[in-house]
Amino acid sequence: MNPMEEVKIAKATVNIGVGESGERLARAEKLLSSITGQQPVRTYSKVTNPEFGIRKGQPIACKVTLRGVKADKAIKMVLEGIERRIKATQFDAQGNLSFGIHEHIDIPGMRYDPDIGIFGMDVSITFEKPGYRINRRKIQRRKVPDKHKVTKEDSIKFMEENFQVKILTKGD
Repeated sequence: MNPMEEVKIAKATVNIGVGESGERLARAEKLLSSITGQQPVRTYSKVTNPEFGIRKGQPIACKVTLRGVKADKAIKMVLEGIERRIKATQFDAQGNLSFGIHEHIDIPGMRYDPDIGIFGMDVSITFEKPGYRINRRKIQRRKVPDKHKVTKEDSIKFMEENFQVKILTKGD
């Protein structure tokens, strides 16, 4: 196989949406740093929503972006929490994968800590092929050609081969 056609993980983003700032957000950040071993960053509200008591610019969530070996390790750990089962609809047209975990205690090795509580989290995995840097570089930036982009089928095949994931279709 052509080495430029090999799919790889560009990054994995783990997000915990709390919906409010203060004590719960601090506990979510503590949990995220203990799971990933990396300091999380806060994300801020983009709009004001009085029904939920959210003001624009208020911190409401935290996230961690993992790359390389850390991303692989975190993905393996999180996939155990969902029993390595992913729906085909969780992949988008660009080949990215997003799924959620209802409770962090579903992940093996995680214990319930009354000081932290229970949080759910969202995991997004971005795939790319070698050569995607042309889209990000400053000098002579170019678009990635359509024939070189990662497809939904490419990323499904990658997850099945590298992480032994069972892909669920409508009938499963």
